[in-house]
Amino acid sequence: MSEDTRSIELTRIAENHYRATAPSGASIEFGRGEGLMTPVELLLAAVAGCSSIDVDTVTSRHTEPTRFDVSATADKIDEDGASRVDNVHLDFDLAFPDDEDGRKADARIEKLVGLSHDKYCTVSRTVEQETKVDFSIRRD
Repeated sequence: MSEDTRSIELTRIAENHYRATAPSGASIEFGRGEGLMTPVELLLAAVAGCSSIDVDTVTSRHTEPTRFDVSATADKIDEDGASRVDNVHLDFDLAFPDDEDGRKADARIEKLVGLSHDKYCTVSRTVEQETKVDFSIRRD
């Protein structure tokens, strides 16, 4: 592992219900069932969240947004029984106050979204690459 490794621990709560916990202690429950986000929805949330943080961090230096909503969509694809998502799309719906600071923030949005996509959003950049995923199994 590199010295800049990221990690989570996952615990089964019940059938198809899990809790992921970060080293900070923050956690989120997900799975399959009523009231739970699916892993694919979490992936879309991660892509949208990562880019949102990039845009929000810079625009909030100028002013607070009056609206900051982002939707993420993707097509689920079945390739001979193996599924994945493709065509992930983020739709930013942003508004800022109609004053000098709001116009400064608004003027930066396109550049910031582009920089997030091209350089800063670790999640979307990872999804766009062929990323190695491997596993190990431990038994008592």
